[in-house]
Amino acid sequence: MSATARVLVVDDDETIRLAVSTALRAEGFLTDAAADGSDLAERLAAFRPDLVVLDWMMPGPSGIRLLPLVRAAGDTAVIMLTARDEVDDRLRGFAEGADDYVVKPFTMAELVARAGAVLRRRGRLPQTISVGDLVVDPDATTAHRAGVALELTATEFRLLHLLADGRGRTLSKAQILTQVWGYEDYDPNLVEVHLSALRRKMEQHGPRLIHTVRGLGYRLSAAT
Repeated sequence: MSATARVLVVDDDETIRLAVSTALRAEGFLTDAAADGSDLAERLAAFRPDLVVLDWMMPGPSGIRLLPLVRAAGDTAVIMLTARDEVDDRLRGFAEGADDYVVKPFTMAELVARAGAVLRRRGRLPQTISVGDLVVDPDATTAHRAGVALELTATEFRLLHLLADGRGRTLSKAQILTQVWGYEDYDPNLVEVHLSALRRKMEQHGPRLIHTVRGLGYRLSAAT
């Protein structure tokens, strides 16, 4: 991902704050972090983040109360982190200007993928994703391998986009089912069937990019 994308992480839980910052830096983001919103205005002015990952429930001003301050500071995207999963809470977050909403507990892979998606929508990251000779264009819903267009079904493209967006990280079948099909209770064989078809189409034009991580899931990377 683009090294110019800046992310400010605001969370009073030191473990979460450190883990999120580390995962984002591993993907090439520049990061800053704060335990609360006491100096948020100053941090926004000095760091000029493209995205703020903001915890809803913190000592002092809550994340939802700080959200208007972030919005007033400029065209900065916001992902809310929260244990509140009620529909009314989600609606309130979006009404206040949140771009996305991640419910605790969450995986770092999910958060990083959502951060990338939000930043691409706002034009803060390259619109295409490249892994080796594979180029995925989420906006055009096209994929090319070694310069050749891949003829993919809509589901195969969603699957490839998910894996490419999380490139280098292992995604479990449950994560794939949730994010591609929208439900966790579908037959896990759906993932295997569609992955097999996707692999056949991709490997007509180059070596394997989608790797099985035994007992854990699947990973897309140029190296085994």
